[in-house]
Amino acid sequence: MTIQTKKQTSHRREMYQRAVVESFIKLNPRLMVRNPVMFVVEVGSVLTTVLWIQALFGQGEAPTGFIGTIALWLWFTVLFANFSEAIAEGRGKAQAESLRKARQDTPAKKLRGTADGCARRNFKNRSCVLHNSSQR
Repeated sequence: MTIQTKKQTSHRREMYQRAVVESFIKLNPRLMVRNPVMFVVEVGSVLTTVLWIQALFGQGEAPTGFIGTIALWLWFTVLFANFSEAIAEGRGKAQAESLRKARQDTPAKKLRGTADGCARRNFKNRSCVLHNSSQR
């Protein structure tokens, strides 16, 4: 593995770890109300979990395993949706940061004048520049 590959892997791992934590934080009903469909699924999973606990004590209307399986699938759905949303937010933030950095540090050559190979932030508006994407 090269250094850049290791760096990307560590960034990806950090992003996934943050997304797992955020997926549990987003279980807060005040945050979940913003997405009405997932809020209804979360309410259903809470109610199904209560029915499963009731069935564990022998007062359920359906087999305990069936109710527990349904509750598990509903919780998995809510957590996976939150995880996916957190991943998308993390990627969006990373892309915005990358674009911000690229806007400030893109190397270019001024076609008229003496500024060769300087960064974009040193140019004024309406400057004629030449940018070669193969140069780094």
